[in-house]
Amino acid sequence: MDVLQAINERRSIRRFKSDPVSADIIRTIIDAGIKAPSGKNRQPWEFIVVTGDKRAEMVRAMRAGIEASKARHINVGSAEYSANVMEQAPVTILIFNPYGKVPWQEKSISDQIMDTVDVQSIGAAIQNMILAAQSLGLGSLWICDVFAAYEEICRWLKKNCQMIAALSLGYADENPPMRPRKSIDEVTYWL
Repeated sequence: MDVLQAINERRSIRRFKSDPVSADIIRTIIDAGIKAPSGKNRQPWEFIVVTGDKRAEMVRAMRAGIEASKARHINVGSAEYSANVMEQAPVTILIFNPYGKVPWQEKSISDQIMDTVDVQSIGAAIQNMILAAQSLGLGSLWICDVFAAYEEICRWLKKNCQMIAALSLGYADENPPMRPRKSIDEVTYWL
């Protein structure tokens, strides 16, 4: 599958088959991620692969965080639905920036600039990973709802750095249509 085909056929998958994904395929997907460009070649990513029985621990942490957020009257958006997807997916990769600070820590302007550069780099890595998954016949879901359980997931993993996102992977058990996109003329300005 060529890159343009992978881009055109990729969908956000929210229902996965229970079939396991081999460690070799997971490593191939992560390897695609670490080949992404990164500002100043910092390579600001760390991947924690959650499979098997550890998925239940991850989902417990996620749900505990959601409940704590709701108790503080924080809008959790679609985090409960995302927790269900994470529970079902055979693989979830939690993605961290080891150079980044947790959101509630004070940041200098220099830190904020580097955070922006690092998050863009990590976004490129995640994009590489979802396209690699697509080319290998897997579905994926890029999940940002982990922020509803930020503290609980970091505590479970004993991480004290910036969590960026999660990526759930597996063999798709659905084939959703492409969601509407703005036209190129709506988003492009020529000078």
